[in-house]
Amino acid sequence: MILMVSVQDLYEAKQALQGGADIVDVKNLQEALVGSAHPNVVKQIRDEVPSAHHASVTLGVVPDQIGTVSMAVYAAGCLDATSVKVGFMVSDYNLALETLIASKEALQGTNTKLIGSLFADNLLYDGGIDPDLMVKLAKESDCDGFLIDTLVKDGRNLFDFIPEDRLKEIVLEGKELGMSTALSGHLKMTDIDELSRVNPDIVGVRGAVCQKGDRDSRVHWESVAEFKRQLDLRASGDVPVYSSVEQSAISNSSNNGWIVIDGTGKTCAGIIAALSDQIKVDESSFVEVIIPDVLNTYDLIVWSEKNKHEIVTQRKDSQGTIRMLIKP
Repeated sequence: MILMVSVQDLYEAKQALQGGADIVDVKNLQEALVGSAHPNVVKQIRDEVPSAHHASVTLGVVPDQIGTVSMAVYAAGCLDATSVKVGFMVSDYNLALETLIASKEALQGTNTKLIGSLFADNLLYDGGIDPDLMVKLAKESDCDGFLIDTLVKDGRNLFDFIPEDRLKEIVLEGKELGMSTALSGHLKMTDIDELSRVNPDIVGVRGAVCQKGDRDSRVHWESVAEFKRQLDLRASGDVPVYSSVEQSAISNSSNNGWIVIDGTGKTCAGIIAALSDQIKVDESSFVEVIIPDVLNTYDLIVWSEKNKHEIVTQRKDSQGTIRMLIKP
């Protein structure tokens, strides 16, 4: 999991980066239901963000106006945003689909990724799009990924609207399709264990990394650093998030005769996609997967069981990476 921090200006972006954020997500909290930052703010931040990090743009809840939205998406591409998030609250599903398709077309020729977004609390509103449709919507519109967020500001968060098990199903469905998966929505430090079990590619926060935990105050680098540290402790396995997980061990015997997929530097979605592609062309060879992140092993276990593949062995090597041997 990597950390995305919502920022409103260059000062907050620098605080987020100093604390170790992987993505700064530029938005405007002063606009109703979260809106877009001014293009000059986006450009200023984008120019300051190192190439090793990402600067994304949030359009917030977009209107039912395909041309207007696609023009805003095009602007994000011209600003060289890493990604642009297009969110829907109350809308017709088909209109949301058409809007995302037009947005994808608007990004042709740019490096900007399109992220579709629904809100976990959409069903509180008359005509709200069911967040259970997130993967379907993202797939049919050819989005590069999706974000599930929340809108309410009454103390409830993501897990109050969608249970952990269902979120894990949604995230795994997205990963199987090769999409980037992101979760946000008033997440706090106390939610990190649940988040780690769901294991999205990206965790988005703001209030949890602001002074005094108040999202209306300023992002503070020390709070960012602590949130990032807690995520990393769970990714490394130093802080377990499952009460009991069977860990197989094998000796360092010869591993001649099987395919090796190195997942170093890949997201979980990338690892699963590589595995799926390999098994499609060769269903007889064993596949050894090198997994740099403990949390991703749980996703691979679930994926293997779902697709009736057998996990033969699992071990941690001298470098601390996990090696899993899978029989299709």
